[in-house]
Amino acid sequence: MTTTIVCKIGGSVIDGINPTIIDDIKNLRAQGTRVVLVHGGGDQVTSVAEKMGKKQQFITSPEGIKSRYTDKETAEIFAMVMSVMLAKQIAQTLQKKGINAVTLTGIDGMLLSAERKKKLIIVDDRKRKMVIDGGYTGKISHVNTSFLDTLLAAGYVPIVSPVAASEEFDLLNVDGDRACSHVAGALKSDAAIFLTDTEGLILDDSVVHSLTTVQAREAVPKIGPGMNQKVLAAVEAVEMGAMKSVISSGLRENPLQNALSDNGTVISK
Repeated sequence: MTTTIVCKIGGSVIDGINPTIIDDIKNLRAQGTRVVLVHGGGDQVTSVAEKMGKKQQFITSPEGIKSRYTDKETAEIFAMVMSVMLAKQIAQTLQKKGINAVTLTGIDGMLLSAERKKKLIIVDDRKRKMVIDGGYTGKISHVNTSFLDTLLAAGYVPIVSPVAASEEFDLLNVDGDRACSHVAGALKSDAAIFLTDTEGLILDDSVVHSLTTVQAREAVPKIGPGMNQKVLAAVEAVEMGAMKSVISSGLRENPLQNALSDNGTVISK
């Protein structure tokens, strides 16, 4: 039976990740494993936007999840940086190593369809709740798995940027970790892997090695910003159909193989 893994990386396949990930991808594909990469790159988006004179605004949900407020201009910059600058650099790195890759956004083949958020509930600095316009932020509603299956069957490594298409075909900013969870769940993947700069979820100064989805959801209020969002995405991947999620270090040698050996935090049913 064919194995499928979906891996979330940062804005680069090299920066912040051990370069032996390339060997992992090559070895996994040689064994017949299908590999999908989903990338982030929020810091790069912020840097480019501010160089262009577009100051970035960040908001916090009542659950403590921090995100970028995305108006139309920011959405255009977000799509440009993610799908052109970053995705093409990742593809270039893989191609140089003999790995045939293709870059995709949600609008390509309607890979990621999303519902545009009409309103957002946020909390201000005084923890007061406010309702604001949803801007160009989306919640993924559908993944075109047949399109991905076609590319994977042809031997490609899809590189997915977290840019989705709305019902009106607008480009929407979607969270990279959530994009990974939706792709992994829709493909019924064997593993959704979230590579980070830590060994996994750390609570009370030690790595939590395994959690059920219920336990992970209960732990979210105790988890700091950034990691809380990753844990929620890891839970959702399993709830949507992935066999397991692994939050693991991208700094270790052979980070994909390391994660597939359950080194890190494993979340399962």
